[in-house]
Amino acid sequence: MNSRSAARAGAATAVANAAAPSDAHLAHEQRVARKAPPPHEGSASDIPRAAAAPTVAAATRSPAAETPRDAPAAATRVAGRQRWRRVALGLLLPVTALAVTEIAVRSGAIPSHLLPAPTQILDTLVDLGAHGLLGHIGASTLRVAAGFSIGAVLAVLLGATVGLSRRAEALLDPTFQALRAIPSLAWVPLLLLWLGIDEAPKLVLIAIGAFFPIYMGVASGIRGVDRKLIEVARLYRLSNIALTKRVLLPAALPSILTGLRNGLSLAWMFMVAAELIAASRGLGYLLSDGRETSRADIVLAAIALLAILGKISDSLMAAIEQRCLAWRDSYEGTQSP
Repeated sequence: MNSRSAARAGAATAVANAAAPSDAHLAHEQRVARKAPPPHEGSASDIPRAAAAPTVAAATRSPAAETPRDAPAAATRVAGRQRWRRVALGLLLPVTALAVTEIAVRSGAIPSHLLPAPTQILDTLVDLGAHGLLGHIGASTLRVAAGFSIGAVLAVLLGATVGLSRRAEALLDPTFQALRAIPSLAWVPLLLLWLGIDEAPKLVLIAIGAFFPIYMGVASGIRGVDRKLIEVARLYRLSNIALTKRVLLPAALPSILTGLRNGLSLAWMFMVAAELIAASRGLGYLLSDGRETSRADIVLAAIALLAILGKISDSLMAAIEQRCLAWRDSYEGTQSP
């Protein structure tokens, strides 16, 4: 029995000695560790695997991938392409109509004395340019600018008064709605009797044309403001001036700017009516002169100039509207692929 226990104790001692490293072996490992060079700073050996993974992913990322710094430039390029695409799409219809008209007139399908070819109208514009065309354009543009300014100021003031006061609405709005239904040419004889044939009746007629759409836009825009916005402003005890400046005006601004655009378009239309009656300069005068001399090319040249000037002025108003309403996140319509 004692011999068996002694054998077991000797075997356990032998296993423990085999598992534990000897002093010589430990000393050898320490010498090797001192002689080995230290790891290079920044090498992969001292970078945790989790930290090294993003570096590998960044190195293998496609060069075409955009960084946040490139995002504004990319957005600008996309917006520029979309803008030129819209311009090209807008020119498609008039260019096609001009090409078809040119072919129809040159082939004899349409008499040239009734509808001149677009190239002939262009020649007429060049000829008129050598005989004071810029003076006619300048006279009409100044009349529209002056008449539109007068009508717009009055319309904004009276429209705001009607929009803010129910008593003013009951007093003024029925009369304005009745006057709005009067055609432009109906004012001409009365203005000629009252103001003569100088510039005054022309400016007044243009101001009348611009007044009503702007008045309607201002009044309806103020009345269309959400009542909850007014109630919140009252809770914050805003004064009437602060309420108008911080709540009513921003909320009504889309309708006001739409009214200004419509008023500017009608100002050009009323300018033609004014110059057709009594004028010695202007695009309306060219229309009348072309009619009296049976020159369809002059009439169409004046119409083309009116279209171009109207489009330029409307584009300027649209740019102002877009800048003033940059805060608005509105629906822009669907875009076909």
